[in-house]
Amino acid sequence: ASQRWRAMGDEEKNVMKELKIEKLILNISVGESGDRLTRASKVLEDLSGQQPVFSKARYTVRTFGIRRNEKIACHVTIRGEKAEELLERGLKVKEYELRKANFSDTGNFGFGIMEHIDLGLKYNPSTGIYGMDFYVVMKRAGGGRVAKRRAKRAKIGFQHKCTKQETQAWFVDKYEGILTK
Repeated sequence: ASQRWRAMGDEEKNVMKELKIEKLILNISVGESGDRLTRASKVLEDLSGQQPVFSKARYTVRTFGIRRNEKIACHVTIRGEKAEELLERGLKVKEYELRKANFSDTGNFGFGIMEHIDLGLKYNPSTGIYGMDFYVVMKRAGGGRVAKRRAKRAKIGFQHKCTKQETQAWFVDKYEGILTK
């Protein structure tokens, strides 16, 4: 039996502990409702093939000229193969270089790009150019169901949570990425 426990302790061997991309969120924050927001949502739809969701302002800010509950941004959540492919394109724009500050303590990371046309979309003068935020939520290959199921729900154990260091190592390893200060 001791042999088996030693094998389970081997981090390298446990396929259920491998890091995976749970989802990728693309967000375009326009800062106003109306035509520009509609065009931004069109950009996200072309990019992801999904219908974007609109985000509303939490409160009125006179200096920005926004009112509470006014739609000011749109975002879309992508999972699976599509998420990996879009993340690859986004990282190519950043030349596979992220700052250490881009990674959160919970093992997720995000970055922004200035122009969506860098992702390989054709420039359309009627649409304009939008920057966007990429945010990547990481998970382990197995064991996430305990926090999601309806019966006997439990927290994900400390050992099984993703950490900042692990995600950074995964990024450097998988994409041959560069971490700057």
